[in-house]
Amino acid sequence: MAGQVDPVELTAALVRCPSVTPAEGGALVLLEQVLSAAGFVCTRVDRGETANLFARWGAKGAARSFGFNGHTDVVPVGDEAAWSLAPFGGAVLDGKVWGRGACDMKSGVAAFVAAAVGFVRDTPPDGAVILAITGDEEGPATDGTVALLDWMDAQGERMEVCLVGEPTCPARMGEMIKIGRRGSLTATIAATGRQGHAAYPHRALNPLPALVALLDRLARARLDAGTEAFDPSTLAITTVDVGNPASNVIPAQGRAVVNIRFNDLHSGASLGDWLRAQAAAVAGETGVALEVAVSVSGEAFVTPPGALSDLVAGAVEAETGVAPVLSTSGGTSDARFVRAHCPVVEFGLVGSSMHQVDEHAEVAHIRQLTAIYGRILRDYFAKGGVDA
Repeated sequence: MAGQVDPVELTAALVRCPSVTPAEGGALVLLEQVLSAAGFVCTRVDRGETANLFARWGAKGAARSFGFNGHTDVVPVGDEAAWSLAPFGGAVLDGKVWGRGACDMKSGVAAFVAAAVGFVRDTPPDGAVILAITGDEEGPATDGTVALLDWMDAQGERMEVCLVGEPTCPARMGEMIKIGRRGSLTATIAATGRQGHAAYPHRALNPLPALVALLDRLARARLDAGTEAFDPSTLAITTVDVGNPASNVIPAQGRAVVNIRFNDLHSGASLGDWLRAQAAAVAGETGVALEVAVSVSGEAFVTPPGALSDLVAGAVEAETGVAPVLSTSGGTSDARFVRAHCPVVEFGLVGSSMHQVDEHAEVAHIRQLTAIYGRILRDYFAKGGVDA
């Protein structure tokens, strides 16, 4: 059929684009060609070193506008010799597409591109279909979806609702929709004392016992018991560094990093205050200076169950026979940025191989995902949007 996009072929072609963050690798160039040929108005929204693509079919400012968000950048390959097939080969073999990004998330992008192209070709809607695709989700994420949303606000472009195509299913296709995400905070703790000879500890101020005491205090803390929408918040010590090559020298400094994944009982600011208070208490007990630098990559959020999640869940169950659960589990995604623009949920493939050696996506699942996205678009516009 003229104008048809095969999502499996498109996934394989995207995998062949070596788009390790921040490299564009040809992925967005390819998508712009495909979408422009299908009548989408495409705009590159590049910022800094990051390439981004905005594509819209239909009138700007349409009352009904369904958006998809996704990314074409991928994490590094790692040890290429450990791969069974070339990581950027895009091989289609044994019912799977193989390569870096096949699962996370070039297959999801290919599926919503194919679904959008097929939908506007077969049943042109009274409204707009918007695709916001970034090349900076796996990296700092400062010039990716954020840049797209900034540009959209400046240009008067608007999505009424948005679906992020990240892999969301733990083991079986259709089993999980993400309606929110925990917040994420990374804190770097610097402990500073006074260097000295290990044989004369009274002449030094060893920062390490203070650092260890603080880390023990943090690790033992129970942040909360969870909420209706979220599991309990967690704190993990991710590294402790001293850099001391001498066994007979008490170092002057030590450093540690902790990561907190937090629910909607907290904010990045409130947790930063708590961390600094804990550090101040230990510093007061030991005389060691303890400084805490906090970086918040996303706040906790939830899209309350309702019309949007019902729309997506209905399409998932119709195409898979599986009634999906609504979850806020897992790490962060670009939904944390989209949620400030419009209601957002996430649904995509089984994510068991993402970021791994021999990453892959099931051909059958890619086609199933495309059918789900197509049904979501048909149902959204047939109902006059999510408010009908």
